[in-house]
This record gives sequence, C-alpha cells and structure tokens, in this order.
Amino acid sequence: MAGNRRNGRPYRRLCEQQRALGLPCWVCGRAIDYQLTGVDGQRHPLSFTLDHLVPLSKGGDLLDPINARSAHRRCNSARGNRMTVKQAGTSRWW
Repeated sequence: MAGNRRNGRPYRRLCEQQRALGLPCWVCGRAIDYQLTGVDGQRHPLSFTLDHLVPLSKGGDLLDPINARSAHRRCNSARGNRMTVKQAGTSRWW
C-alpha cells in the first residue's frame, strides 16, 4: 500500500464524524474546543485530535469507528501507545 492512510479520504471522514459528535476528551474528561486551530504551523495543545482506544501499534484499526475517540492533542500525545488512561478527575488540577 502506498502513502499514509491518515491522509486519505476515509480517515478524514472518520475525523469529521468524530468531531461532529462534540464529545469531551476521553482521556481527561474535559470539554474540547473544536474551533481551536494552529498558529504559525503549530497545532494548539487543547485542539481536537482523533485518538484510538486500541493504539494502532497494538493492533487497533485505523478506520474503525468503534476504535475512534475524541481527545485533546496533548492528552493523546501524553497517553502515547498505552492501553490504559488515567481516570478523569484523579489528577490535582487547582
């Protein structure tokens, strides 16, 4: 297979379907501002990104809607390819 599947139409469609749900971040439980965009080529850390319940490196399906989750960019990055997430509300945010 040639090319990056994350640049294809099916992946972009899945991202748009997930974005349209308007769900909070599945990692931290906080609301996502779906209007945030990047500045100077940098993506905002609290912007929407498509995360996968089962990471792709662990055999998760890139295009399966059941595997798709809404997340903040920084939450997705911090989780990496771990199968678990810290439960929302257990960190000390004050």
